[in-house]
Amino acid sequence: MNSTTDHRQLYKAFRDIISVVHSSIHLEDVMDLVAWKATEILGAKGAILRLLNIDTDELEISASYGISTEYLAKGPVSHHRTITDVCRQKKVIIIEELRTDARVQYPQEAWSEGYRFIIDVPLSVADDVVGILRLYFTKVRHFSEIELDWIIAIAEQCSCALGKARLIDTYEFKYHELATQTEKLSALGRMAAGIAHEINNPLAGVLLYSSNMIKKVPKGDALEEGLQVIIDETIRCRKIIQELLEFSKGREPTKVPTNINDIIGKALNILENEFLLNRIDMDKSLAPDLPDIMADGSQMEQVFVNLLLNAVQAVPEGGTIQVKSSLNQQESSVSIEVKDNGPGIGRKEQSKIFEPFFSTKPNGTGLGLSVSYGIVRNHQGNISVHSQPGEGTRFLINLPITQQESRGLHSALAGTAINK
Repeated sequence: MNSTTDHRQLYKAFRDIISVVHSSIHLEDVMDLVAWKATEILGAKGAILRLLNIDTDELEISASYGISTEYLAKGPVSHHRTITDVCRQKKVIIIEELRTDARVQYPQEAWSEGYRFIIDVPLSVADDVVGILRLYFTKVRHFSEIELDWIIAIAEQCSCALGKARLIDTYEFKYHELATQTEKLSALGRMAAGIAHEINNPLAGVLLYSSNMIKKVPKGDALEEGLQVIIDETIRCRKIIQELLEFSKGREPTKVPTNINDIIGKALNILENEFLLNRIDMDKSLAPDLPDIMADGSQMEQVFVNLLLNAVQAVPEGGTIQVKSSLNQQESSVSIEVKDNGPGIGRKEQSKIFEPFFSTKPNGTGLGLSVSYGIVRNHQGNISVHSQPGEGTRFLINLPITQQESRGLHSALAGTAINK
């Protein structure tokens, strides 16, 4: 076979592989073609293409050509023994001593199949070796530089196909995740409409009767304070229902300059009886003189009430809940921390905790934290959970300070530094 014919064969095979890489979304098509073309062009007896399984740390067969079923049945091979330092240099590895080379894990079987010579070509994605193309020959032979360049080039094309397949898998996963989230939000909207219809009427009745009763109570009477709490909380419940309806629509909060400590204080007052009934020790540490933030007080109160209720339900009787506010000067934000000494949350549950309808409680609706997450995000803030099983749970909220307050804060700090 003359060199001109060799060049034409190499070029045609390379063009066929490139065509499949760019036209097919199925990785198997590329792998099968590479194993076939490499075997035929280089005159091998057969080829096996193995890809790394990250979970088992083994190289599993993804494609083969010309290899007997008995030899293929030997299964995966060790990643550590096959992918050596030389392999990581992305060079073709030539194995001449099959029966003594540690990289050949079934040497006797390979010899029985008639294999006397092996070459390995690494497959790399993002500088990591993720597979091996192994070609089996019945006799030792010499490879020209052009042949070696060609086999490396098709291995690179195979790696491109592998990278594309992984990218497609990632996007498909994100698509299905987004589709599931959208479906949940759609169901949330339908359920919210039903809740609004069923609850708004009773709430209107509670508000009407409590408003009439407070008018008949003498000023300063102990009953007046209790009725006012009923009125305020009924109005807040009505707003919560409306917010639930508009949650999936992303309704913007009505923001006004707000002191976050005042909002936390209101939430603590609402749940004061819960703490007393469950004999929960409340450790409150609110930083004085916090600058105002632009916030919807009612919405943020809802967030804190929800976090505190979750903590109450998590801790055992006689447990402890800590509420802390502080100033984050570096990020020009106010930080709020709600921490309990309950049983904690596992890593798997933490990744889903802000999803609608996901709940770790037997009778939970799975809406509280998802609504709270939406409220915080609509305030340009962020909320995160930090927990270890058996070590309690900590929710951390960061809310940005208004630009005017931020400028005043930095000026004050600068003035303090000058005075020192």
